[in-house]
Formats: sequence, structure tokens, C-alpha cells
Amino acid sequence: MQSLFQRPGEMTAPERFGQISWSLVALISLLAAVGVAMLYSAAGGSMDPWAKRHAIRFAIGMAALLFVAVTDLRVWLQYAYVVYGVALALLVGVEIAGKMGMGAQRWIDLKIFLLQPSEVMKVGLVLALARYFHSVSYENVGRIVYLLVPAAMVLAPVALVVRQPDLGTAGMLMVGGVAMFFIAGVRMWKFVLGGVLALAAIPLAWRFLLHDYQKKRVLTFFNPDSDPMGAGYHILQSKIALGSGGIAGRGFKQGTQSYLNFLPEKQTDFIFTMLAEEFGLLGGLGLILVYMIILGYGFAIALRSRNHFGRLLALGLTTTIFLYVFINVAMVMGVVPVVGVPLPLVSYGGTALLTVMVAFGLIMNVYVHRDLRLTRGGLDEDE
Repeated sequence: MQSLFQRPGEMTAPERFGQISWSLVALISLLAAVGVAMLYSAAGGSMDPWAKRHAIRFAIGMAALLFVAVTDLRVWLQYAYVVYGVALALLVGVEIAGKMGMGAQRWIDLKIFLLQPSEVMKVGLVLALARYFHSVSYENVGRIVYLLVPAAMVLAPVALVVRQPDLGTAGMLMVGGVAMFFIAGVRMWKFVLGGVLALAAIPLAWRFLLHDYQKKRVLTFFNPDSDPMGAGYHILQSKIALGSGGIAGRGFKQGTQSYLNFLPEKQTDFIFTMLAEEFGLLGGLGLILVYMIILGYGFAIALRSRNHFGRLLALGLTTTIFLYVFINVAMVMGVVPVVGVPLPLVSYGGTALLTVMVAFGLIMNVYVHRDLRLTRGGLDEDE
């Protein structure tokens, strides 16, 4: 059986370990440290119940990141469909025996922890699409018949996640999938056609797909003042907290909106709002700058990869992380509807944190194997 870490004549695991971009690891750790500090503040100056768990989960996630980073890239290519299949099976498992929480059925109770399969699918989908488009020539990517399989690979998990219901994650999977099609070289006219069809389907989705509370959430997005104590409460309180932070903020553990419990879900969806209230515009921009640098690393790693699978994988996962950041920050500012997307490495949440760490591990893996050449039709150029 081939080693996960080494093939004959290639780098050993310690050598690959040395190839890891430790500056990127440091930036990732900085974001996690910010998360621990903000969760400590959210609990009124206590490591319980959120900050300590977040730190422990990050340590486990770092171990996973390093393991994923030094595993042979061809292993991830070979088992990409398996990862996708497991994630899809878990989504079906949620449908059959999922655990309810906050009005939705999104988790599987593994006794040790609650697993959210939709988060796992964010990585599984990118892996599977990267493998599929790696094996398809540039000429065939332009043919519709070759797009039917990847389209089904995107739509199947999206449909299952919509049923939970979790429109935020379903939207991320859809946008992430479309991004992979674009990265793979699908012609622009197909995206225009798809956009037109999507717009035409909006009335049907509004009538038959969305629940009443989801319709209310969309309507409240356009006019939060219409229901200030109901559906508009979250975003109105978030805007108040953002404004009260000013330029430099009220200071660590001094945010009035969060400490007086006006700010909802301050440890998860609205943790950026709490940070901006305590550290102001400068603190918020500083955090966004760190994310921008990390995303820049991801895109640079993709461009340096000499194999198509690595480029697709790094670009797809970097785009997924960008969607996390953009949707969360835009959500708390009232730019997009509140859909429950966490802020990577900062928000409290087990499956989301571990998923992001595995995604960074795969991006790092592409960097470690940046000079590896792979044929489109096989697992490596020697096979």
C-alpha cells in the first residue's frame, strides 16, 4: 500500500513539513487568537463556555492542517470522490436522523460532538470538482455534455441543504460551485444563460421553496425598521453596535451592546460586530486586512502550482474562505440578509472551525507540492 506521506525517490514527511509556509500558519494562528480573545470578552471575561473550547478545537484543527498538508497531493486527488461521497451520505443522514437546533435540522449527533455535514461538503465539493475538471481537457470544458455531471454534483448537496433549511450554506455551495466552473474555464455565455434562468426561477422559489420566516427575513433586509423587535432586531442592534464603536472603539470588554445582551448571537454570527464595537473601525479594518493577506497567500499558492488539480483546489478553497468572510461581514453590516455564516477562525463553532483548518491544510498541501506535475487523465505523470 502506498504511503500517505512518501513515494519512492520523493520528499520525506519531514522535508514536506519544512516546506510548509509558516508565515501563513502564523497568520491563521493570529486569527484564532483574535477569536479566543473575543469569545473571552463575549463571556464577560471568562474562558468558559466558549474561549477555552475554541482554543482546544483550534489545536486539534492545527494538527489536522499539518497532517493534510504533508499527505501526498495525489492521495487527495485519488480519494476526492470518496470525500465527496461521504459528505453527501452525511447530508442524507441529516435528512433521516438529524438533530434539531434553532429551528433547523442540520446536525448529526456523534455523542462526542455535533457534526454539521454541510460544512464538510464545502471542502468535499471543491475536492470533487477539482478532480473532475482536472481530468477534462480545456476543449471539452466548453461542451455542455461535460458539464452535466459537475452540475449534478453541485445541485445534489444544495437541494439537501435547502431542505434543512440552511439557505446561507446552500448559497455558499452554489456560489462556490459556480466559481469552480469559472476557474475551470467554462465559457462566459453559459454563466449569463444560467443567471437568466436563475432570475426567472426567483418567483417560483419565493412561492414554493422559501419558508415564511425566510421570506420575512428577506423583506426585513430591505426595511429593518418595519419589524424592529422581530425579524429586524438582529440587524438593527448590529448597526447600533457598529456605530457605537466609532473610530477606535470602546475598549476590550467595554462594548455596551454585547454586555447588556442587546447584540444577538455575539459569539457566532455577530462576533465581528462585537469586535468593531470594542476596537472600532480601525480594529475591524485591521481584521479584514489580515483576511486579505491570507486570501492573497491562497491565490498566490494557486498560481504557483504546476499542476491543474492543485490550481483548481487552491483557487476553489480560497474562494470558499473568501465567501465565509464576505458574507459574514456584509451580513452584520446589513448589506446582505442575515443567513448565519460564521467568521472563519473567529466565530465559535466546532465543525466550521475544523472545516476551515482542513481547507487551509489542502491549500498548504498545494504549496508543498507546487512543483509536482500531474497528467489530466491519470493520477500522476508516471502512471
